[in-house]
Amino acid sequence: MKYKNIFLFCFLLTISNCLAQNGIERFLKPSDSLNLKRTKAVFISEAAVSTVALVGLNQLWYADYPRSKFHFINDNKDWLQMDKAGHIYSSYHLGRLGSEMLQWSGASSKQQLIYGAGLGFAFLTAVEVLDGFSSEWGASTGDVIANATGTALYVSQELLWKEQRITPKFSFHTTQFAKYRPEVLGSSFSEQILKDYNGQTYWLSANLKSFFKDSKIPKILNIAIGYGADGMIDSRGENTTFLAHENWQRSRQFYLSLDLDLTKIETKSHFLKTFFSVFSVLKIPAPTLEYTANEGFRTHLLYF
Repeated sequence: MKYKNIFLFCFLLTISNCLAQNGIERFLKPSDSLNLKRTKAVFISEAAVSTVALVGLNQLWYADYPRSKFHFINDNKDWLQMDKAGHIYSSYHLGRLGSEMLQWSGASSKQQLIYGAGLGFAFLTAVEVLDGFSSEWGASTGDVIANATGTALYVSQELLWKEQRITPKFSFHTTQFAKYRPEVLGSSFSEQILKDYNGQTYWLSANLKSFFKDSKIPKILNIAIGYGADGMIDSRGENTTFLAHENWQRSRQFYLSLDLDLTKIETKSHFLKTFFSVFSVLKIPAPTLEYTANEGFRTHLLYF
């Protein structure tokens, strides 16, 4: 394993050097001052991608169901709130992406927070509007609050610390539940990542060095608390006959684990900085302590 890690690092360095020769390093380097061409490119790209995503979502997801008057629903008890954790996660990282793109264009910190960090909230609010006009679903106040929470988590840290010390992260493992209801929980691995809440875990990963700056703690070392749930084959556990037959119980899990903050790795390569930033959305498998109300504590040598 040690040699594989060394090989991977050397491989990335080699690619980085090749990219630098091709000018991509210069492209990825953030502008020292406001670059209007880059700023326009950011806004046009965001608008285009968001429009295509919403139109595509409308055609692929909502078109098969009747329209209705705009309405709200209360789905706060669904899926043991795993979907709400997903909204916080998505809103945070979409906002982080928008802010970092504006940083690349040389925009001021204020502009990054106002126009960049709000990207996640704005996009996910548009999705809620589509939900609100669908008779099958409805706009969710819980989702809106979760979206605002994710955005606030990013913005508040920038205002308070000028850095992101606490980062939402995601991990996933396949479960036994998906095969019983593949139409709901996913029939393939890629679908299950999105649909099977039983295998999802959402984390808050805190960088220790950022809180204890005078300590000798490695800069990349994080500690993470996670939330997950299982025993779910429908949103509210209404299929009690099936659950009882299989002796399943819906339950919440809480986790404590180690993690790494890849963005703290010091490098002059803008390609590697971008690479580490992209993959910082994922929780790295590590030794983990789990607590479940029904089963108490148990440990995992590596938890995914």
